[in-house]
Amino acid sequence: MKKLINKIVQYSPTFIKSFGINAYGYYWKKRRFGGVFKKELTEVKVREHFTEEQWRLYQTAQLRRLLIHAFQTVIFYQEKYKEAGFSLKDFENFELDQISRLPILEKDDLRRFGTSNLLSTKRERGIFLNSSGSTGTPVKIYFSKRFHQQWSALYEARVRNWAGVNYKQSRGMIGGRRIVPLANTKHPFYLRNRAENQTYFSAYHIGPKTINNYLEGMLKYPIDYLVGYATSIYILADLFDQYKLYPPPLKAVLTSSEKLTSNMRVCIEKVFQCKVFDAYSGVEACGLISENNQGELLFSPDSGIMEVIKNGGTPAQIGEIGEVIATGLLNFDQPLIRYRIGDEVIFSASQISKSEMNFPIIQEIEGRIEDVIIGVDGRKMVRFHSLFTDIPYLQMAQIEQFSRTEFVINLKVEQGFSSAQETIIKERLESQLGKSSLKFNFVDEIQRNENGKFKAVISNIK
Repeated sequence: MKKLINKIVQYSPTFIKSFGINAYGYYWKKRRFGGVFKKELTEVKVREHFTEEQWRLYQTAQLRRLLIHAFQTVIFYQEKYKEAGFSLKDFENFELDQISRLPILEKDDLRRFGTSNLLSTKRERGIFLNSSGSTGTPVKIYFSKRFHQQWSALYEARVRNWAGVNYKQSRGMIGGRRIVPLANTKHPFYLRNRAENQTYFSAYHIGPKTINNYLEGMLKYPIDYLVGYATSIYILADLFDQYKLYPPPLKAVLTSSEKLTSNMRVCIEKVFQCKVFDAYSGVEACGLISENNQGELLFSPDSGIMEVIKNGGTPAQIGEIGEVIATGLLNFDQPLIRYRIGDEVIFSASQISKSEMNFPIIQEIEGRIEDVIIGVDGRKMVRFHSLFTDIPYLQMAQIEQFSRTEFVINLKVEQGFSSAQETIIKERLESQLGKSSLKFNFVDEIQRNENGKFKAVISNIK
């Protein structure tokens, strides 16, 4: 159904698009905000007042439940943990400080086994959602309705509510959904989703020739707050500023998915006349870091257990940068235990929050900074994960731009990858950027930068 709705939204006349996005919006709203959502929201807010000892007891109990469940119902963990010498009795008395003894779940494991051996045999009915693929190719995360509603409650309390807004208010969204054919230059580049009180703006068409249409959408359908990719919102705000266009003031801007720099924050706050609230999670939903009204980045202990480790596996100290190893405490259908998510953080030197909440304080999220790709017509975009979704035998991919029409895609593939898959990727790229010259470069490994990090998007032009 989701794929059908997406095609309707992209290629149909505006009135049919509107029907399609509203039908899907109604389904999506009910899925996220029905069921246990209100009950979970109340409990999330109660936990904001937990003491350190209450958090320790809570996380210990949740971790034991998760490990027992994974050992009994998830083939991947049964095999891994037995091989490592663990028994069921070990998990019945497991302590938080023992978690580093467990094997790490690599992203490649999730890609290979996420739709099979990493699923619980006692899972609830659900759907798969694709990640943004910022580390190469997207992974598929399993969301039951219950888990989706639990995560939505956490997001509502710790992201929207901390920013002074809520899910019932009118919002703008700049995300990865394709609401018009991507190479199309005909407006409108926004679509109203009345079912969710949302106006969806395309992340793929922001440029000097289209900027007036984005302003038109904000004037036609007033919004209370704006949500979306940090870079895309910044590009939009910067163009408004350059062309002296004045969108209506907002109550808040909520950014995610990419590193928000201080310059980006200043520009966005100036243009939209409100505070920016940054957050970090990912579709894996095994940890949430969000910004409160004091400007502090706080990790939610009920979202997961976050280890921060240095090279060699030793814990990072206060003020040291380290890699995040995440254990989600909500998803029992596809448990992610000690998952190497691929990003780095620095713990703040002061761990006393101005909000008086006993949450770990993060000084900085060292997420990936992807380069911006510039299209022939001047539009700018950063998200290209949809090129590689559901491509068989593809392990990792990286797109590199050399001119506005020349691209190289570096691919790490398994045996079985063929020209048929190349054709799909080329068609997807041209649907996003228009007619292009594309070369495929097959490699054993995709090169990483000096700090060992992987860039999914590289631009070699100014």
